[in-house]
Amino acid sequence: MPTIRALPSSVVNKIAAGEVIERPASVVKELLENAVDAGATRVDVAIERGGVDLIRISDNGCGIAADELPLAVTNHATSKIASADDLFRVGTLGFRGEALASIAEVSRFVMRSRTADAASGAELRVHGGVAEGVAPAGCPVGTTIEVRDLFYNVPVRQKFLRTPGTEIGHITEAMSRIALAAPQTHFTLSHNGRVVHDLPGLPTSELPHWRERIGRLFGDEIAAALVPVESENQGVRLAGFVAGPHESRSNNRLQYLLLNGRAIRDRSLQHALGEAYRGLLLTGRYPICFLRLDMPPELVDVNVHPTKLEVRFQDGGRLYSQLLGTIRTKFLSTDLKAPGTDGGDLPAAGGFRPFPQLGGSAGPGAGAPEADASELVNWAKRELSQQRFDQPAEPRPMPPGEPLVLHRFRNQPPEGAAPHGPDGTSDSGPAAPMDGQIDGRIDGRIDAAHNQPTGAPHVGAAKAIQLHNRYLIVESQAGMEVIDQHALHERILYEQLRAKVLGGALETQRLLVPEPVDFTPAEAAAALENRALLAQLGVAVDPFGGDTVLVSSYPAMLANLPPAEVLRDLVERLISGGRAPDARDLLDELLHTISCKAAVKYGDRLSAEEVDALLAHRHLTENHHHCPHGRPTALVFTCDDLDRRFQRI
Repeated sequence: MPTIRALPSSVVNKIAAGEVIERPASVVKELLENAVDAGATRVDVAIERGGVDLIRISDNGCGIAADELPLAVTNHATSKIASADDLFRVGTLGFRGEALASIAEVSRFVMRSRTADAASGAELRVHGGVAEGVAPAGCPVGTTIEVRDLFYNVPVRQKFLRTPGTEIGHITEAMSRIALAAPQTHFTLSHNGRVVHDLPGLPTSELPHWRERIGRLFGDEIAAALVPVESENQGVRLAGFVAGPHESRSNNRLQYLLLNGRAIRDRSLQHALGEAYRGLLLTGRYPICFLRLDMPPELVDVNVHPTKLEVRFQDGGRLYSQLLGTIRTKFLSTDLKAPGTDGGDLPAAGGFRPFPQLGGSAGPGAGAPEADASELVNWAKRELSQQRFDQPAEPRPMPPGEPLVLHRFRNQPPEGAAPHGPDGTSDSGPAAPMDGQIDGRIDGRIDAAHNQPTGAPHVGAAKAIQLHNRYLIVESQAGMEVIDQHALHERILYEQLRAKVLGGALETQRLLVPEPVDFTPAEAAAALENRALLAQLGVAVDPFGGDTVLVSSYPAMLANLPPAEVLRDLVERLISGGRAPDARDLLDELLHTISCKAAVKYGDRLSAEEVDALLAHRHLTENHHHCPHGRPTALVFTCDDLDRRFQRI
């Protein structure tokens, strides 16, 4: 029978070290946090061979008294909390008292420190968890810690370390997070004697100065693309920067969230960030952000993970809404064109300008360009506050002003094509054009009773031409603009379709003879399980026995497309990913699919009237710079660009 025994302290400390000290970057993180907590205004980090041979961190903080040095390397000894109640109001980066003990257990550890009131410093050496006596040492006020031969007594952990180049990359990342959280502290980092970072302390932590630190860490190009965001709600302050959609990455490594000066990872907040960029980025691209959250410590539990990277919020839903609403509201007041276009750089403060649609409804400022900015902000917050796609949107009041009216677009089947229905009719005869509807083809007969949107260029003066049945070329104030006709029409369709779905006003037509569609068992099950969701899109399906379903109703705007083709595409979206889809994400993906199917295609010839009609509706969208998939709808070539190409400059 196995015998229960108490583990030796060295084994206990090695187990703790395995949780806290994963690699050299973990050592740097823990020691930097201690330096910041000690009030240091300067911290110098020296690394040799990726941190395996040496990690030396020196700070000018408050220091440690000589008689407390042995206690500092004891497990669960700390100066930062005294009782269990303190765990609910932690105001420091470290508090567990595990870091120094864990580091000293798996390395050759030397700590020198001196307090301001001491005549000299003291030194403590620990080899593999065995401490020597405290000895006098000459050193300035502050603390210097040297960690040599990391994991020398845990060879199995050494085998998992990567090359020095990889390890210094992790160390640089760990230091960047601390340096962002403590902008008023001067940090230096050197590797094998070469300076990697020298970050002077900033006079304040305000956003203009913080941008300077971001530029030093990540480059001036990213710093120049940042848009400031700021909000406060019930004691929670959000401030920082997000990058415009033209600056994105293939991973989320440039998403920095700081909570009360602590770098954290939170999936919910990262999801809110992704929602704020929905329709602005291509699939697989991630936004860039540097955001600080400040809130009362009692509203968050930081004691849920050994590395303190994950936290638990008391009201995560409210933070989700605040982050999403703040960024989307800022985007409403900012021209999202990339730098160098005729819109200029992304403005630092950005005045509000009318965006007629958000969440599908007519937006504020339509016909009222002088609308009060606070009114626009409040309207945007109402639209963005936890709106669900799986429920019809309630009508919302708009600020005073005549709303913009979308003009009539009619469906015109290609010459010689037969209607998709079994007999070419619906239950009320052939599909007729419907007010406010945009379909796969455009006749461009704009209602003369409606004027152009305020601030939009006059369509008649645009003189756009179609190039190779793919692109529209328009003269702009800055030079020349090349528009992707499919991407632009797709954006217009998406916003109108979304408005109709959320308002429950999507036009559908019933088929006199339902059309059978054969599926695989998994596809048929997905289609029938999501009948309610498909019905929101105007696609009514019913079981027909076996793996066949019947399509009995269909969106009128898709009259040119075979129901089987569209339904198969929708079902593919339903079953992709291998898990139950979120209703909000799924419906938005389906709207993308339908708008893409219904838009004019790459290669479709447009008449002059159709081109003018398309350009007229361009300025009625929330964001005409990107299609729903995040691709740009237009490229701008300034006169300077053209002059350089023709060697006139």
